Amino acid sequence: MLAKANSGVPTSNPKTGMAYVNAIHEHETIGSACLCKVNTFGHISIHPQAFVMLYRVLTSTKAMWLTLKKPEGREHLRRLLNWEEFDELRDSRRSILLDTLYESIIFAVGKGFPWREVAQVVKFTEELLKETKGCSITEAVTILGNKLRDYQGQFNTTHLLALCDYFHNTFIRHYKLYQYVLGQDQDVNLTVTNLEVCTPPQPLPLAEGKDREVWKHEQQLEELSTAEVQKRTNMLLLKGALRLEQQHLLQETFSQLPGRRHQTLNREELEKLITEAIHIQIECLKELLQYEIQITFDILDLKLQKKTLNLNAPIPPLVPIAGQSGQDEALKLSKTNKGKKAKAKK
Repeated sequence: MLAKANSGVPTSNPKTGMAYVNAIHEHETIGSACLCKVNTFGHISIHPQAFVMLYRVLTSTKAMWLTLKKPEGREHLRRLLNWEEFDELRDSRRSILLDTLYESIIFAVGKGFPWREVAQVVKFTEELLKETKGCSITEAVTILGNKLRDYQGQFNTTHLLALCDYFHNTFIRHYKLYQYVLGQDQDVNLTVTNLEVCTPPQPLPLAEGKDREVWKHEQQLEELSTAEVQKRTNMLLLKGALRLEQQHLLQETFSQLPGRRHQTLNREELEKLITEAIHIQIECLKELLQYEIQITFDILDLKLQKKTLNLNAPIPPLVPIAGQSGQDEALKLSKTNKGKKAKAKK
């Protein structure tokens, strides 16, 4: 019988199933490799008043339990059991215990238990977890058999056998894991880090989108226009710098006549002063003209590049245009671009 239950096959024959229950009760030798001794067992019990409320709610909200998703169902069960809110990550023991009780409800509902028996299944689960604390697996099997006998008056034979199979295939099969998680204090080393996640920008509507080649063409034109503006700005900055340099050189030239600013200069001194001033102005003007010529050529080259780009502008893909007039405009645009290209070749 134990081999059959371990394979996960329900014992549907009432006589065979009852014999299995008796076998569990009388069974006393299971391999020592399965033994698990636990000295401490942190247990959360269900208050009797909470059980009464759970029984009343389960028998009056049938449709709700059939439609609730697991997170909502667990939260609803927590409130029915009068448990305080807890952190699922930090208090994993309470979370797993709540999972166990919730899964027992889902099992009973799925097996078609009457709703008054569903509450009894929750109570059965809670008592089994409490009574097996710190026990070996042999003792746990014996306790399970005793409890099934005690609850014979609460369930009919079919449901009692289903309950027996359920706890053997879940609780007893994974008994060592249950004891480890629910019976030992765990050292929780949890690190919580708040990370700011930047979502990608909201894309524009497709109606406002552009063809890739058209977009590249517009970017190239924008770069050329920016370069032209930068050239003109550099020209203005150079004019201002040359003006300041010219004033500084003239001031140095005039300062070379100390003590004679208020005296009359002779002809030679005056000619020399005028010659030097003219020379300074000519040098500054020559430098400015050279730079202006270079800037002008650069700007003309940029304009030529823009003109060439406009002649070779990509034709945007045709989109559905309402009316014949829209199609005519698209054809005119295509012909115009072809004409510009032909003139450029000539």
